[in-house]
Amino acid sequence: MPSILPQNHAIRSSQQSDEIGTIQRRSSYRDKSISDQPELANYEPPTPITKTGTSTRSHVLNDPSLQSTWAHRAWMVIGCTTVLISLARSATGAIDSHTWVSPLIAGGIGYVLSDLASGIYHWAIDNYGSAKTPVFGSQIDGFQGHHKWPWIITRLQVANNLHELTRGVTFTVLPINLLCNNHTILAFVGVFSGCVMFSQQFHSWAHGTKSKLPLIVLALQDAGILLSRSQHAAHHRPPYNKNYCIVSGLWNQYLDRYKVFELLEMIFFFKLGVRPRSWSEPDSEWTEETENLESLSAS
Repeated sequence: MPSILPQNHAIRSSQQSDEIGTIQRRSSYRDKSISDQPELANYEPPTPITKTGTSTRSHVLNDPSLQSTWAHRAWMVIGCTTVLISLARSATGAIDSHTWVSPLIAGGIGYVLSDLASGIYHWAIDNYGSAKTPVFGSQIDGFQGHHKWPWIITRLQVANNLHELTRGVTFTVLPINLLCNNHTILAFVGVFSGCVMFSQQFHSWAHGTKSKLPLIVLALQDAGILLSRSQHAAHHRPPYNKNYCIVSGLWNQYLDRYKVFELLEMIFFFKLGVRPRSWSEPDSEWTEETENLESLSAS
């Protein structure tokens, strides 16, 4: 399977060396469950504040590692074009055959399964491996570091955030576009790959401040079509072992209720002797640090 999620730009080391202002521990709401706090239905991440003011904010927002390059943008265009070709060919086939039901159902299945796929991949790289793991090392390091600096994802420009996913989607979907003529299969492939490709952006929006998100995104989050901020907030609370799905979050309640990932962890432990990261007591690598930018709310 190609990468479902891209690296969160392993900023772990660079963040430790960069002086980006005073950082403080997140307040005690982290230690309370969402179920005990109904007000978290309208959860917004805390507004960052720092003593260094505008200069620090400018430094963070202009950090070259967070900016999109022309290569990132090129992959974004190629990936989106590849997905659109699948959807266009599916629509053309449906028009020619006068059959719309099967591609619509296939597209719905693709949407639902993309959320499940994102959760499985997210769980795997959150809990297993390290920066030294072949192929997936940078993604593992980035996602595990994301627990410490979750706000960084909201600073990444879109093409930078998605370029690895768009590359994976291109190499996977392009051959299907060339070889497959079945409009039902193409509908599934187009919707599934499109949701997977943008899953990291949905993830970014789930960390966004409500007042700064587009109204259409807020509406989709409130409708449960995209991952909501309050639901994903639970993933960033101890013991960091739930709500892994990041497309719509539809599967989270079922995977958590039936302890699917806990069962998989037990199987891996008894068969391979490998302990998941979530079994360990949270340490400094798990403890979230909040970017504090004094002038953010005024800008």
